[in-house]
Amino acid sequence: MKALCSLPQQGGWRGALFMVGMGCVAALALPPLCFIPALPVALGLFYRAVCVAPTWRRAALWGFLFGMGFHTAGLYWLTNAVLTRVHEFWWVVPFAAPGVALLIAPLIMVPALLCRLVPEGWPRMLLFAGSWTLADMARVFYFSGFPWNPLGSVLELPGRVGDVLIQPAALIGVDGLTFMVVLASLALWQGRGAVTSVCVCAGLWCGWGLWRLDHNIVRADHSNPAIVIVQGNVAEDDVLERDGAYAQFESYLQLTTKGVAEARAILPGHRPVVVWPESAFPGLLDEDEEARRLIAVAAAGAPVLLGSDRRAGKGRWYNSLIALAADGHIEAMYDKSRLVPFGEYEPWVLPFHLLPAVIVPGPGLKTWDLPLVGRVGPMVCYEIVFSGSVVARGQRPDWLLTISNDAWYGNSAGPRQHLATGRMRAVEEGLPVVFVNNRGISALYDARGRDVGHTRWGKEQLLIRPLPAAEGWTLFSIMGRSVPYMLALMASMVAIVEHYRRKWAE
Repeated sequence: MKALCSLPQQGGWRGALFMVGMGCVAALALPPLCFIPALPVALGLFYRAVCVAPTWRRAALWGFLFGMGFHTAGLYWLTNAVLTRVHEFWWVVPFAAPGVALLIAPLIMVPALLCRLVPEGWPRMLLFAGSWTLADMARVFYFSGFPWNPLGSVLELPGRVGDVLIQPAALIGVDGLTFMVVLASLALWQGRGAVTSVCVCAGLWCGWGLWRLDHNIVRADHSNPAIVIVQGNVAEDDVLERDGAYAQFESYLQLTTKGVAEARAILPGHRPVVVWPESAFPGLLDEDEEARRLIAVAAAGAPVLLGSDRRAGKGRWYNSLIALAADGHIEAMYDKSRLVPFGEYEPWVLPFHLLPAVIVPGPGLKTWDLPLVGRVGPMVCYEIVFSGSVVARGQRPDWLLTISNDAWYGNSAGPRQHLATGRMRAVEEGLPVVFVNNRGISALYDARGRDVGHTRWGKEQLLIRPLPAAEGWTLFSIMGRSVPYMLALMASMVAIVEHYRRKWAE
């Protein structure tokens, strides 16, 4: 271990590679691997290297290189999106993940520099954890926002263990979990007393999580719909080129008929609500009356919520979620308002056009209140990623719905990381989340983040489940990101005040 700690002190290319490597190791803790032991090892070595760096410039460089390793490894799957148009952008393939990492890695320079303002000890750890969290939260302001892979998501282990660990998100959100995870990772390096304190706090954390999971559960009744998730498993090349568009549409119609019949058979008394994913309809649904009629016939009296493009003007398009009533008429429409940077939104830093079409953002979040569907918060794809920004202000729904098409990213960590954001939003907001994907993975989470059912990636499947009940308001659903913001800010202020108190006492 001493040999490892000495590498960054040497500087040069060995130290640089070491920092990049430690960032890559830290990424092993992210979903879907969730190898949590990797985080305290990598973060502890990074923190130590920053503390002993001979100059501020060296500390900043270590922060940048650690960020490059962490984000490049965590976002490696972005390369798959470029491969869908490799004949045009083959030269972008080596730069996809590193290019995005290059833009957000400088944020990790913030804790690397600020922590050096105070002496070593618990004040420095507090300042590091607080400034890391504040810098990470600032990613929502990058271009159209890119808050992907906060460190709090490392607690989303599969099954009940992960369910227990993420329950405090109902109080402090995923950014608050980030603060706690960073602080605990550093404390584990501070001797036996600190390790004991971390273990005690972890025990209390898990105890509260277990209590919350199993107490005061609101049971769903027959007034809740039966959600029929239709996963058509259409390859992204077919989506882009519209190859076999009719066969794709016909497949979704047949799956819908089958799903509605099964829902009525296995969940009598629950009215079925059918959900198709983003890119499911290969056309402009609001302009195609015959297609709407065929969907209504296939759904046999059940409402259908599905994704479709929509004209926003000459050469401009909305990415929309449309609600069809039982008779096929359009009851409601929602236009995606948060666009994916480099995927749907081209930042000014790009010297070329990567996107085949111009997508424009809609006016913002809304809540539908539909007779056979209930109060639902519709979202499209990327919007579920934004902690504290998934519910329209003053319009709390009974459930959240997001439709997506993660076929872009192949059978990689990308779709699974995306799915993890839906699980976290369920805990934060105290609302069930229905996550519907074209190629997988689709899932339904209850209001405490438990997996009620999911599909496999790359399979044509139906998933039929009764919609779980909503919980009461959580602290986070009331106060939003102000909770983790104040937590991180107060920790940073306490560290600075303690520094000056010690200085004045000398």
